Amino acid sequence: MIKLNPIGYVKNDIPEDEVSRKRSEMISEIVIDDCWADALTGIEDYSHIFVLFWMHKTGETRVEQLIHPRGDNKLPLTGVLATRVRNRPNPVGLAVAELLERKGNILTVKKLDAFHGTPVLDIKPYDDYDSIESIKVPEWWAKRCRKK
Repeated sequence: MIKLNPIGYVKNDIPEDEVSRKRSEMISEIVIDDCWADALTGIEDYSHIFVLFWMHKTGETRVEQLIHPRGDNKLPLTGVLATRVRNRPNPVGLAVAELLERKGNILTVKKLDAFHGTPVLDIKPYDDYDSIESIKVPEWWAKRCRKK
């Protein structure tokens, strides 16, 4: 048995149907429970953080193992674990967010694609240990990114 206890929640005013589309410009607050406020000491020295959150509004209980990424039937069938879709075996979300400000137990961040009220499971600082200069992605992903 695995037991996860949220350490806080996401606060924003972005309509749920716009969260994915507006990710790059989204500003949210992460409100950390008072009992974890001291654990944030020093976080303001980082420009970016990893945010792990529970995607509590996925809605789906059945997880398909093979899917068309982004729901696009033109893209090849791909294993769900090789995609970034919300409907997963365990709906754990991961985002690298820009840390704009810390005020006590509240972090203001940019680029966190999570709904208002989303439970936050953990926060970790992003540093150069996590930076990868050259990555490999599937051809369908590379083509999709070149179109933008």
